Amino acid sequence: MQLKIYKDYPELSANVADEIISLIKRKPDAVICLASGDTPRLTCQVFAERAIKEKIDTSKFTFIGLDEWVGISPVNEGSCRYFFETLLIKPLNLSGSQVHLFDALSKNLSEECRKMDKAISEKGGIDLMIVGIGMNGHIGFNEPGVSFDNYAHVTDLDEITITVGQKYFKGSAELKQGITLGLKHLMNSKKAIVIANAAKKAPVIKKAIEGTVSDLFPATIIQQHANGCVMIDEEAASLLNK
Repeated sequence: MQLKIYKDYPELSANVADEIISLIKRKPDAVICLASGDTPRLTCQVFAERAIKEKIDTSKFTFIGLDEWVGISPVNEGSCRYFFETLLIKPLNLSGSQVHLFDALSKNLSEECRKMDKAISEKGGIDLMIVGIGMNGHIGFNEPGVSFDNYAHVTDLDEITITVGQKYFKGSAELKQGITLGLKHLMNSKKAIVIANAAKKAPVIKKAIEGTVSDLFPATIIQQHANGCVMIDEEAASLLNK
């Protein structure tokens, strides 16, 4: 596992965006998975802006959304789909065939998981997976106690996730479950990057990097990824033993 520390959030985001652009230049049909949320937001914006400005061909890569809130409409501004539609899919004019997102309103969520696993498998796996880290150490909706052997699955949300998740919604949202790629997808990805910023994430990053690998703090699994990388700003790195 590599550790890369950047001066601030803009510098971090620019470097994470560069990872995406460099991969697409090397492998135009790459399979790329991204998380939504506060930390990846600027990365997505910078990636889209650079791709348009530099006339990078983004018509061949496959985009995978990491997760979604179960029962939340795709037109709800707090949904992961809305996040990606706004920041990536519409700006880059991505076609429906190259985008794979969970349908959180599906009457058969198990089938949604199966379809996602199949789509990833048929593409030869994920080339680059960029994820954030929750205050409870979750990655996606892989909550504390999750099996490291899961692929896509539906999970009951941790109370911390439910509480923190409210910030994405204009009004109070009923959040009970999430649908998410599993940690097996993360470990099978050719490269995995965990990103974090700000002082509030410093204790979380310290535990993820320096703590014992445990399903009780899922992000610790990045320590075992052969091509894993943690990219953070100085604030998030402030508690690490340097």
